[in-house]
Amino acid sequence: MGSGSRAFFLCKPPSLATLIPSLAAAHRLRFSFIPLGGPHPPSPSAPAPRRMATEVAASLPGDAASSPVVEKQTASASSSSPSPSPSSASSAIDFLTLCHRLKTTKRAGWVRRDVKDPESVADHMYRMGLMALIASDIPGVDRNKCIKMAIVHDIAEAIVGDITPSDGISKVEKSRREREALDHMCRLLGGESQAKEINELWMEYEANLSPEAKVVKDFDKVEMILQALEYENGKFQTELGKGWASEIASRRKGQ
Repeated sequence: MGSGSRAFFLCKPPSLATLIPSLAAAHRLRFSFIPLGGPHPPSPSAPAPRRMATEVAASLPGDAASSPVVEKQTASASSSSPSPSPSSASSAIDFLTLCHRLKTTKRAGWVRRDVKDPESVADHMYRMGLMALIASDIPGVDRNKCIKMAIVHDIAEAIVGDITPSDGISKVEKSRREREALDHMCRLLGGESQAKEINELWMEYEANLSPEAKVVKDFDKVEMILQALEYENGKFQTELGKGWASEIASRRKGQ
């Protein structure tokens, strides 16, 4: 601002009506008072955005204050995105805390075979999710649904554990236990849309009727075979053992 301009303001302060005859002038006034060093962050005592917007609108001349643009901006400032309710956050943490068991529950098949430090249920589901992510596109198959299905298909094992055929539990009873566990986990989420989606994905996988379910079922077996191969490669300590394992692997490929 030049010296002549400073002198004008010192000698004759303009009235508010002169400075803000319209909304456009209000915007010009706001930007003309930005400090040379740039806008400063609001002080802790600065009024909340809703209060500031209301006060600015109230200070404008009659026509400008009732402008639709001003009303829209005031409403926009006063309406912020809703914060998660304490109950919603509590439900999410309860659910995630329960899911932690998937990280500590070892896959029963490897435990029975005395595999050292066997993979967890979460390990298994995570790599299945990656398989769905990197697999080639298949016409008619929803990749995103496959990824989601892979990371929830064994989620009930956080409660019932990894039930295998050697446990002597029928498929009907296994399904009943897992269904009951899943219902409990979904209730932890308070019946939100996410809980419904988890339930539907799990049911779809169990039914094995959709294209996505069939793909994820295959990933389940492929991941197990890949994990077995990794255990085989690291388990043998002698050339004899490695040779026999290699022969078995080659015959498997030839089938």
